[in-house]
Amino acid sequence: MTLKERYAGVIGWFEANMPVAESELQYKDPYQLLVAVILSAQCTDKRVNMTTPALFEAYPTPEAMAQATVEEIYAYIKSISYPNNKARNLAAMARMLCTEFGGVVPSDLDALQRLPGVGRKTANVVGAVIWGKEVMPVDTHVFRVSARIGLTRGAKTPLQTELQLEKNIPSHLLPVAHHWLILHGRYVCTARAPKCDACGIAPWCKSREKQKMADK
Repeated sequence: MTLKERYAGVIGWFEANMPVAESELQYKDPYQLLVAVILSAQCTDKRVNMTTPALFEAYPTPEAMAQATVEEIYAYIKSISYPNNKARNLAAMARMLCTEFGGVVPSDLDALQRLPGVGRKTANVVGAVIWGKEVMPVDTHVFRVSARIGLTRGAKTPLQTELQLEKNIPSHLLPVAHHWLILHGRYVCTARAPKCDACGIAPWCKSREKQKMADK
């Protein structure tokens, strides 16, 4: 199977079976999504969604969070992974958002990455979800699933994975394809004991292909 055939099969299946795929993070505006994505680094969306309601009630706007101390923010997010670093980043992010961007989350991805706690992946997630930017955010699920299926070849870093996926997936599908791969990795193509027998894209999966050949 060629790489082009693999991509065509995988994309075709997802378009037919998962036409709507969205972030599982709960948010009401770009500011809330930005905060939630920062908190979601190395943490589950489920845990983030349990934490953010009280946080957003206390700090409903960037201006409100900018007035908070790191210790005050920490009290709301202490159940999240790496709460000390994230509390510092949120406090600094909110202050910069207010002083340099008028309290408005910038749609420019380079500008977004100037904010404390915002790296390439976080900026790409916010850009793709809020503004439909044609980018491919790469988290652990996307990195693992892409390699396992065979959508990427020899990608050693998230950036290498991102560039290979962006080269082979039609640009207008990138925002939804990001969610296809995340949700597939979260619920079907799990890190341990993937549910291959229940996988709709198994016919195009390189790992499944190897397994079948080994069983012969």
